[in-house]
Amino acid sequence: MFITKPPVRLYIFILIISASFISGCGVFNPKVKVKRAVLLKTEDASRADLINQVNNLARVNSMYAKVDLKFEDNSYAELGVADRYKSADGLIVVQRPENIQLKVQIPFIKTDIVQMTSDGEKFRVAVLEDGGDGKNRVFVRGTNNADYSVLKKDLAEKMENEGSTKELKQNVNAFSNLRPQHFTDAMLVRPIDTNKFTYVQSTITQEEVGLDEKKKRPESWVLRGYYLLDEYAKDSQGDIQITRRFWFDRVGRVRLARQQIFDADGEIESDIVYGQEGRLTGSGEYNNLPLEIEVTRPKEKYKMRLRYQSPETVSIGKTYPQEAFVLENIWNLPEIDLDNKVIEMTGKAPPRIRQVIEARSQ
Repeated sequence: MFITKPPVRLYIFILIISASFISGCGVFNPKVKVKRAVLLKTEDASRADLINQVNNLARVNSMYAKVDLKFEDNSYAELGVADRYKSADGLIVVQRPENIQLKVQIPFIKTDIVQMTSDGEKFRVAVLEDGGDGKNRVFVRGTNNADYSVLKKDLAEKMENEGSTKELKQNVNAFSNLRPQHFTDAMLVRPIDTNKFTYVQSTITQEEVGLDEKKKRPESWVLRGYYLLDEYAKDSQGDIQITRRFWFDRVGRVRLARQQIFDADGEIESDIVYGQEGRLTGSGEYNNLPLEIEVTRPKEKYKMRLRYQSPETVSIGKTYPQEAFVLENIWNLPEIDLDNKVIEMTGKAPPRIRQVIEARSQ
């Protein structure tokens, strides 16, 4: 008989396995710990509870408040770059159905950067501070929901002025590109209407960065559970399309944390995050309302955070005249009509503008 010697590779393999067991740190060691996201405990709620939370926020028919505003330009988000600007003071008035007046001021100086209004159909923006010598102060008119992407030159480009500080120009350019109607859906939430829309409830779990509540800083990854309440409507062809999606945080207690609004193509038009809840006004009637609201507009590539300066001084429920939501050019600023600009460039009016023109002619 011939005794064959085990191949060298077999010896090496046996040594590796032995070393693994001896050292206690090998791939077969059951004591090896892999750090995973922590699954947070969730609370339960019924569909009726979710609907009540939305309708609680929808109780606000009008509001007058002083706010802090912070703008973030996401024009270069695809490159991982976002421009953040310092906070500005704001004065905001909203009233149903879609009325809003917003003034943005330079902090401490209390000089208006812009004033803007929307009556639900048209918006007007007065740029009162251009960050320079005043040559680019302008009064802009436009139609809500109209597509102005054809207008390549942004208003911010018209305000580049070497005579102003970089910081001031950034703030001016940022806030002058806002559109007032982007905030009406965030602050004047439309109530649930089961007669007109269909609502579907579901659950989802997301991996997120957990925060150390004491130190207010990111700590570890967590799995957070949410309820989703989707709103569906039928379009003119009878097809079902999503119009809104509400997110309810289920950790600690069930709380409305987010609202997404979709356009006719199913694309996100507004992504609204509601921050910490508290009491608005001093009456004690409006509790569990968000004290901070963050609006992201993916198409316009910007994000705006709104925070009430003094929640107890917020006024809710008053009635304001309709004239308060139609800004007049009392400064005799040069005027830009965005609808006319589109018509001049393309030879035709965009669909939304045509609808407004046709409605007026009837």
